[in-house]
Amino acid sequence: MSGIRSVDVIGFRTLLRFHLRRELVALICWVGGTAALIGVQSVASQSFYDTPEELAALRETIGANPAVLAFAGPVELLENIGGEIVFEVFGYAAVVVALMSMLLVGRLTRTDEETGRTELIRSARVGRAAPVATALALAGVANLAVAVAVAVTAIATGLPVGGSVLTGVALAGVGCVFAAFTALAAQVFDNPRSVYGATTAALGLAYLLRAVGDVGNGVASWISPIGWAQRTLPYAGDRWWPLVLPLVATAVTVVAAGFVSEHRDFGAGLLGDRPGRAGASRFLRSTTGLAWRLHRGSILAWTVGVLVLAAAYGSFADAVVEFVAENPDIAAFLPGGAADAVNSYLALTLTITALLAAAHGVNGALRARREETSDRVELVVAARTDRLAWFAGHVAMAVGGATVVMLIGAAGEGLAHALASDDPGLIPRLVAASTVYLPGIWLMVGVAVAGMGLLPRLAAALAWTYVAYCVVTEVLGESFRLPDRMLLASPFRHLPQAPLDAVTPGGIIVVTLCAVIALAAGFVGLSRRDLG
Repeated sequence: MSGIRSVDVIGFRTLLRFHLRRELVALICWVGGTAALIGVQSVASQSFYDTPEELAALRETIGANPAVLAFAGPVELLENIGGEIVFEVFGYAAVVVALMSMLLVGRLTRTDEETGRTELIRSARVGRAAPVATALALAGVANLAVAVAVAVTAIATGLPVGGSVLTGVALAGVGCVFAAFTALAAQVFDNPRSVYGATTAALGLAYLLRAVGDVGNGVASWISPIGWAQRTLPYAGDRWWPLVLPLVATAVTVVAAGFVSEHRDFGAGLLGDRPGRAGASRFLRSTTGLAWRLHRGSILAWTVGVLVLAAAYGSFADAVVEFVAENPDIAAFLPGGAADAVNSYLALTLTITALLAAAHGVNGALRARREETSDRVELVVAARTDRLAWFAGHVAMAVGGATVVMLIGAAGEGLAHALASDDPGLIPRLVAASTVYLPGIWLMVGVAVAGMGLLPRLAAALAWTYVAYCVVTEVLGESFRLPDRMLLASPFRHLPQAPLDAVTPGGIIVVTLCAVIALAAGFVGLSRRDLG
């Protein structure tokens, strides 16, 4: 790392071994999950498109659909079965690897610094730059493991060696870019929320630019790290030269992170907090007001991000109509013709919006656990504040914030669709349809709340595992040909797929009751255990 003196990384090796032991289980799960994603898709695609004719038909139909290209990737990948597999799953795998890198680097830098662990470590013979250097090195090791695991898995399922290795290296390139970006954000901002918010926003922008580029003339894809990786065209050209872009971007960002790290105060960021008011407002003196103050930035950031993504989805909806109109053979399989195709597309995008809203809700709910483990909640309850009232404030922000994200996302998708089709009635229609998904969102948040009350040490792992399960079943379940019994734990499997399905109350009532039970279990558990 240029600009950092060699003495500054004293203790690097010892710290690297320590963090590797600390993060080993989590990294095995991330790496194994990414490889499994590629492997399952490879097996499913090779069994489904087992003749050149079927693959050619897929290329002629899907390759002409802008909505599908926005979800998946460049049409050039559909030249052969290997490229089709990359087309189907690479974007999702890239997001997984980016999140792995973000959480790893963020936890080992800004989170450890905020909680005092870095100060304790640096009280030993450890250089100033060693924590950042260690986090980046471990992220590099993790991404290298992803590259190897993905390549081996793809080769084991019968795909060519060259394209398999390139796929793994391209995914690792995406991970390294976002690891470096997180390290820089950890120097710029003075709290983990801002670090994760900035990196998540960058990831969302990268995905959106990639989608716009693949639908359009391709220029926007060259501004996106995900676009760089997909433009290597594994199995459909095997271009290695685009990997120079993530390599240069990573190097430049790491140098910037090292420079800022040397020129900021420990515990602070390049952008510090603004001075607050001398006295708290009346609203801030309540548990709800305190929770709102802690959650409002996250709620705003997630709402804006989901709104932009949902609006992009809505702008592509009319392309589905044109696609079905130009392919009457496909329309023949749909009972309602083009109308069913559009409703299927809208149901899928609303499900994705619901999953994003649920992820925000889970993250918001787990904020209470982070406040507890950092001992800040002790200061609150010491002031004659009921612990359940404090907990209720965080849960209310989690549930309410997730609901707002879902409704505004649906409104944004409806607005974009309405502008494209000149039908203002689509806005209230999609907002009404989005309410069907709310019980599923509440149940996913309820799992996190129940975990904090009953199994606090495992709450985060259980909650995010459930989120990952729901993402796989809802987004990739059909592609993976998963049996129905493996999908039943997802709440969205028991809710109508509005606006495609007729809305019936049975599933909605059952899932809502399950959400209430999970939330209640969290409160009961918290009331019976010690804080901390």
